[in-house]
Amino acid sequence: MIPGNLNPRQLNQIMKRLGINIKEIENVEKVIIQTKDKEYIFDDAQVTMMDAQGQKTYQIAGRPKIVERKKEIPDEDVKLVAEKTGKTEEEARKALEETKGDIAEAIILLSQ
Repeated sequence: MIPGNLNPRQLNQIMKRLGINIKEIENVEKVIIQTKDKEYIFDDAQVTMMDAQGQKTYQIAGRPKIVERKKEIPDEDVKLVAEKTGKTEEEARKALEETKGDIAEAIILLSQ
């Protein structure tokens, strides 16, 4: 049990003896976490790295801007929709973007 009245220097010494090293990463400009659907963009984030016996853990502090990721439309899908509907590839791509990549829905949209 670590007493609560330790100063930061004493705490660092104890952690070093336990094989734990913590340091702040300086001059961080941006951190981006990408998931399948979203991006979490941290501008001006504080990042701390903890190295415990070779295992590195990163802690990010800040307020992210959360944005939806735009799904890439494969060229094969564009060609298929254009071929099935008789529309241009540009029209097919636009329909696929509107339907978030759903080929059947894009074909129905362009066939109306």
